[in-house]
Amino acid sequence: MPKPHQASPAPPTPLPLPLSILPPRSCPLATALLALLSLLLATALWLVLVLSPAQPPVASSSSALSYAAAADEALSSGDAASPLSLAHIVFGIAGSAHLWPRRREYVRLWWDPASMRGNVWLDAGAPGAPGPSAAGEDSLPPIRVSEDTSRFRYTNPTGHPSGLRIARIAAEAVRLVGGGGARWVVLVDDDTVLSPDNLVAVLGKYDWREMVYVGAPSESHSANTYFSHGMAFGGGGVALSFPLAAALARTLDVCIERYPRLYGSDDRLHACITELGVPLSREHGFHQWDIRGNAHGILAAHPIAPFISIHHVEFVDPIYPGLNSLESLELFTKAMKIEPMSFLQRSVCYDKRQKLTLAISLGYVVQVYPSVLLPPELERSERTYTAFNRMSQRTEFDFDTKEIQKSMCKRPVLFFLKDVWKDGNITRGSYIRSSERDDLKRKVFCFRSPPLSGIDEIQVSASPLSKRWHLAPRRLCSAVKESINEMYIFCPDDTCKM
Repeated sequence: MPKPHQASPAPPTPLPLPLSILPPRSCPLATALLALLSLLLATALWLVLVLSPAQPPVASSSSALSYAAAADEALSSGDAASPLSLAHIVFGIAGSAHLWPRRREYVRLWWDPASMRGNVWLDAGAPGAPGPSAAGEDSLPPIRVSEDTSRFRYTNPTGHPSGLRIARIAAEAVRLVGGGGARWVVLVDDDTVLSPDNLVAVLGKYDWREMVYVGAPSESHSANTYFSHGMAFGGGGVALSFPLAAALARTLDVCIERYPRLYGSDDRLHACITELGVPLSREHGFHQWDIRGNAHGILAAHPIAPFISIHHVEFVDPIYPGLNSLESLELFTKAMKIEPMSFLQRSVCYDKRQKLTLAISLGYVVQVYPSVLLPPELERSERTYTAFNRMSQRTEFDFDTKEIQKSMCKRPVLFFLKDVWKDGNITRGSYIRSSERDDLKRKVFCFRSPPLSGIDEIQVSASPLSKRWHLAPRRLCSAVKESINEMYIFCPDDTCKM
């Protein structure tokens, strides 16, 4: 109790509460509006989280700066104006771990480790990276394992998610090389055979300091209609100037997330390159080779353009009769390397005395027709093949074709390449008569002997094409000479006449 005569202490004065935590005044209308706004905001946030697509991690600013720095380094290098060489090209070869032990033999045919740089990019099942394909092998590109792409959406019902991985090889190659004097990034498949020398000759026509996208569509009209007539098909090869490859690398991960329904890698690259506003520069030497069966009709009527590549080599018959597929490709690449610019280029000869036409596809075949055929008839490719979708109609192909000659009396006699060698500046090839001879049938049903019935071998001598090959007309043979069991054909320069 308090002491007598002593007043009790006054209670302390309470501190004023902040306005934000004062109890609200009683207002039913304000409370209802506040509850309604909260409900609408929560609903909107829920819809955004549920319906918005999952976004991949956006490239960090440091990554974007590294891509830009790589492009700037390439553009500012001291030899930016020097002639293009293989050292300026970075190759990205797409493959898979379970197919690589077989397909590496195709890459070995054209890869030169002394003058070329790049990598084979395999999936997660690859044996190890970086390094050669097997212990002790240094004749192949080093192997790299592609980054994981499981974070990206893929909704195409008929394709395979590996298209995401392969599309990103362009960005991974740019990041790996980091400039380093690179001018081009070239993407191919592990079942592609490439002519490196002709690739350099063709890309050398372009200003690599600009954004340039080089390649070719498919031979199949259906494939081009499904994908795009302005898309470079990756099996035949896709060449990206380094500024374009660096710009693509900066935006690729975000871009491909916008196209989950696309089929493969080529159409994803094409979509993202189109977003950058860069059109395709078409070169006729890139061959997607969306064909099956006998490729004779295409090889014998190659366009006037340097041969660069063929794809799908496992889906066509052996190129040369009597050899298996790999042996044929070995002879094929041997002829390709000896005289790259002349390889598969057509020369036309006329034997006026016997009224014969000789059509020579250098490095492949000599066709001897039992009549005089004019060049427009020889330009069309004979449909000895079907498209990759097994269609064979003329309208299925995006180039000039013609039916196989049904009349035995009008068919050419074929002499296929047996060997090729260099004699100074001259390329010489030996072409042997096809073993499928029907001389007796021709004598009975055609009322005349088959063309060159006594000739078993034709030797062709050719000088190299000039560097201005694209301005020269198709060359004719200057001389045709016969001897016992042999014929000699001479094609000394680009514009020689009979």
